[in-house]
Amino acid sequence: MEIRTYRPEDKGQVIPLIAEYRVFLSSLKSLSKEPDLEAARSELDCYLSPKYSIHVAEANNEILGYIVCKVEQTVVWAESLYVTPSARRKGVGSALYSEVEHLAEELEEETVYNWVHPNNAGIIQFLQKRGYDVLNLVEVRKPWSGEKNLSKIQVGDYQFKY
Repeated sequence: MEIRTYRPEDKGQVIPLIAEYRVFLSSLKSLSKEPDLEAARSELDCYLSPKYSIHVAEANNEILGYIVCKVEQTVVWAESLYVTPSARRKGVGSALYSEVEHLAEELEEETVYNWVHPNNAGIIQFLQKRGYDVLNLVEVRKPWSGEKNLSKIQVGDYQFKY
């Protein structure tokens, strides 16, 4: 397996992965969604700006996963990490994430910042195994029209709908 920077010829393989990632994120909120290749194409186009860095894991000419990070001055934010189901639990995600951690080190930063859905147990466990266990920010918003928040999340003395 090779971890490398995204190349334009990867587009055809990466777009469906982005679409599947968005389906997965919707499932965290108990929403059913079909893969939207056009939306994924638009998302990839946004990631092609200089403020983003995309890395892919490839084996036998097949892209097994990707990670996108946003770099703001010297701060590195992990935007999305996705590994195909058949390649999970085989070190692909760790190899991709290590690449982003290396980028942060090159910028003389000690950490990578992550936005995480509170009920995404897989990424939370993944990050905790890598030493990421400090809650940094909490995003708070009003509910969207028609949104039904069935879960509650406790942060310190405060409870939020999720």
